[in-house]
Amino acid sequence: MSSTSKAGGKRSRAASSKGPTTTTAAKNEIPDKATLLDLYRQMALIRLMEERSAEMYMRGKIRGFLHLYIGEEAIAVGSMASLKPQDYVITHYRDHGHALARGIPSKAVMAELYGKATGCSGGRGGSMHLFDSTLNFAGGHAIVGGQLPIAVGLAMAAKQNGKNPVVVCFFGDGVLNQGEFHESMNLASLWKLPVIFFLENNFYGMGSHIDRVHAGPGDVYRIADYYQIPSRQIDGMNVLEVRDATAQAAEHVRSGAGPYFMEAITYRFQGHSMADPEAYRNREDTTAWRPRDPVSTHRAYLLDSGHATAEALDEVDQGVQSEVEAAVQFAEESPEPSPDTLEENIYAEA
Repeated sequence: MSSTSKAGGKRSRAASSKGPTTTTAAKNEIPDKATLLDLYRQMALIRLMEERSAEMYMRGKIRGFLHLYIGEEAIAVGSMASLKPQDYVITHYRDHGHALARGIPSKAVMAELYGKATGCSGGRGGSMHLFDSTLNFAGGHAIVGGQLPIAVGLAMAAKQNGKNPVVVCFFGDGVLNQGEFHESMNLASLWKLPVIFFLENNFYGMGSHIDRVHAGPGDVYRIADYYQIPSRQIDGMNVLEVRDATAQAAEHVRSGAGPYFMEAITYRFQGHSMADPEAYRNREDTTAWRPRDPVSTHRAYLLDSGHATAEALDEVDQGVQSEVEAAVQFAEESPEPSPDTLEENIYAEA
């Protein structure tokens, strides 16, 4: 695969004047059956949670903004499967999938979407601000690109605390023309910080002038080469490829070699948010991507490879259905935040 320079010429991705910075995929062993089945369960859980969230939004149970992750589940599940408890995760406002894959209970996620006191952010954050410090989940962030400088700060602290954690920072393609993206890449490279910059490229970057330009790796790899950061483009619809690639990136970062840049090519089957679900896409696009749906393709792989039976997968689906219904009921029955808690997180002046 080659990339195109600004002058229009062709060059190898490894032929940068700064030396080869792009890694290649290594062949990994297939996980055991239990792991493969759990990857399916997690993706199925995220999918159904999102579908029920959309339903509850339409019923007026969930208010404010609601940005769904349907179609991108393989990225959240595959990447989290390769992280350790001491690692940090920080992401954008489309954060439900990352939160669930990191281990935040579905009840706490749904309650937060409802704005209830039992939510993971106490009902004060809502859809775009899911947090859990016990899991080193540093939250979703509503400002496009706002999470990147925070990721750099987390990585600085991580490098100093001796626990050898990795910081994984997720963002969309709309971030690439934001100043903080380039500032963060620059500082992370200069200081060799332990951060994985993880681009979820669904070709619909909001507020970006580079929509749909990443069909090839040229632009993204030129950015990584410029900052002398190893980079890799992967299939974001394949949970096993994401899992293996993240494991290799984490190994690189954890060794002290500095940051890593990942671009996962994916597709979101929903619009930007429930406020404009289909405002800017056409049916042909969605139809073309449907055969690559990460949930259904992983299910088909498990069946075809003999790693799971239809009965076993149906049992997983039933368990997920029960869990999501319990999460909705928990959110419905949970109390609203008390007005007395309004100032709980406000620091008093010294």
